Amino acid sequence: MQLFPGFEQEYLKRHEQIWPELKALLKEAGISDYSIFLDKESLTLFGVMQVTDEEAQNGLKDHPIMKRWWAYMKDIMASNPDNSPVTAPLELVFHLE
Repeated sequence: MQLFPGFEQEYLKRHEQIWPELKALLKEAGISDYSIFLDKESLTLFGVMQVTDEEAQNGLKDHPIMKRWWAYMKDIMASNPDNSPVTAPLELVFHLE
């Protein structure tokens, strides 16, 4: 994901005040251990999460709470026409167990 310049503190603030209903929705969809990292130089956001139910997680895009969150965040980050954040898949090149 990509943050717009100058919105680092606002992004942090909004996530510190994440809506309880969004937090509950993510957990209901089988998402846990969710972290978002920011590369301050490029303003690239990198999310890592554990997902126990891929199908439930894929259904989040249609949920009204998720759509409301995306609309709330679109002014500070690159977004698609449906307000979802612009994302890019990453290729795993190394994993240490």
